[in-house]
Amino acid sequence: MPASERARELALCAAQAAADKKAQDIVVIDVGDQLVITDAFVLASAPNERQVQAIVDAIEEQLLHLPEKAKPVRREGQRSGRWVLLDYVDVVVHVQHTEEREFYALDRLWKDCPIIPFDDRALVEAESRGNGAA
Repeated sequence: MPASERARELALCAAQAAADKKAQDIVVIDVGDQLVITDAFVLASAPNERQVQAIVDAIEEQLLHLPEKAKPVRREGQRSGRWVLLDYVDVVVHVQHTEEREFYALDRLWKDCPIIPFDDRALVEAESRGNGAA
């Protein structure tokens, strides 16, 4: 079964929070047909541990401010800051140091799953301002 509407909403909100903190290579994957335990993965990376932590903090804060507050049921890897996993049941967020992202290649592992389109709001707004000025 594809990702639920709630899972898509959480995943896209998490992706935007990550983008707002300058996360790189943000990908939202619909794993609902492949996994029973979750509907979607959000993958994001950062070049250092401090930024990984800032991204994780922003995601947690943003999802707490949704009308139906979302808190992770499990959080792993926060101490090392190289790969932090936030489990929201419907969505699992992976924020990885760039080196871990390349080494573990979760993108390739789940390449057969559909991608949920995500457009960074800041980039879309910048493009629309640029097109309006031309």
